Amino acid sequence: MFKTGLMQDQIFITDGHWRKTLAAVRSLGQKGLAITVGESTRVSASLFSRYCNRAAIYPSPLLQPDDFMDWLRRALARDPYRLILTMEDETQELVSRHHADFSRLTYLPFLPYARIEQAQRKDLVIKLAQKLGIPTPRTWFVDDLSQLDQLKNRLPYPVVIKPRMGSGALGVNYINDPQKLISAYQRIHQTFAFPMIQEQIPRQGPGLGASFLFDEKSRVKASFMHQRLREYPLSGGASTLRISIKNDQIREMGQSLLKALNWFGVAMVEFKLDPRDNQPKLMEINPRFWGSLALAVAAGVDFPHLVYRLACGEDFKPVEHYKIGQQCRWLLPGDLLHFVYNPDRWKLKPSFFRFFDPDLCYDILSWDDPLPTLGTVLTPLTFLYDPDMKLRMKKRKHLQERQIP
Repeated sequence: MFKTGLMQDQIFITDGHWRKTLAAVRSLGQKGLAITVGESTRVSASLFSRYCNRAAIYPSPLLQPDDFMDWLRRALARDPYRLILTMEDETQELVSRHHADFSRLTYLPFLPYARIEQAQRKDLVIKLAQKLGIPTPRTWFVDDLSQLDQLKNRLPYPVVIKPRMGSGALGVNYINDPQKLISAYQRIHQTFAFPMIQEQIPRQGPGLGASFLFDEKSRVKASFMHQRLREYPLSGGASTLRISIKNDQIREMGQSLLKALNWFGVAMVEFKLDPRDNQPKLMEINPRFWGSLALAVAAGVDFPHLVYRLACGEDFKPVEHYKIGQQCRWLLPGDLLHFVYNPDRWKLKPSFFRFFDPDLCYDILSWDDPLPTLGTVLTPLTFLYDPDMKLRMKKRKHLQERQIP
């Protein structure tokens, strides 16, 4: 067990490129903690933050995973970090696969990889949810390609082909024509074996998120609910504007799902409201910090600091109350792109031009910490020369070229 000492606690946070990382850096830095932020490039938003005490440039976890692991072991052995926050799938997977080794160096606020993988397996999560009585989209599991001939004319189009493993939109394909199902399925199958097929929940239904922190005994220590108001790409992507809400239904469903997995650490359970029956349908589990983390912090559920308190061995009452109606916006470039590509841009509610509101905060823009905005503006330059950033751009381009009905 780690004990709080007289020296200023140090925390290592990976993946400085991402908005959620900046939210964690600001949260913990404002508490007087010494923050080291790691990334494979110097030009990333969190490394520009006034709350970043030390910038650490490490080998790319995507391109040089072994070198990254060796670098991280040396860094954690050299300095007494209270804990490490791995903010992206790639870094969390690498560290969690060697959970026993790294847990001797610092506090790991997440499970070993075999346990995290259970939450990333969309097929297992859907089956578990159905067992628990949690509403899900109608889902078909294919175990033999010959099944597609019989299935293609019985599906309720439009449908979605999804990899069984992973989170987010990578490998997801939308199909609205039976004649295109088999070719699309076989194409995805080459990369993601035997993806599952789901009915598409109508786009009119908003996305909902139920976020949690569980302690080592799988007890809920914090919960927070939000609703998406805008996203980019418009067909389904990262939220660019979202609002804190009270929704006991998704809180109870998300909590029961994670409890069934004996969860530890943070996670967000994603739902989509089905306008046909007004029921939230389970989409997936995000088994790490999520992109809209800044909203939870602004509303009063400071997940990064609560994780730190767990690392210090503190037992605290569950944090369940927060400000309802708090909004948080990813303006640059997310909400700007939503505005540009939305044909109803002049009818947006709330208006795109509502920049100053007592209930509105921003993922990146901050009078208290302005330089991350500069880092965000400069980031596109790294795609010109940095192979790691080029790979990230290639993945993003792949997502935006998905077939959309």
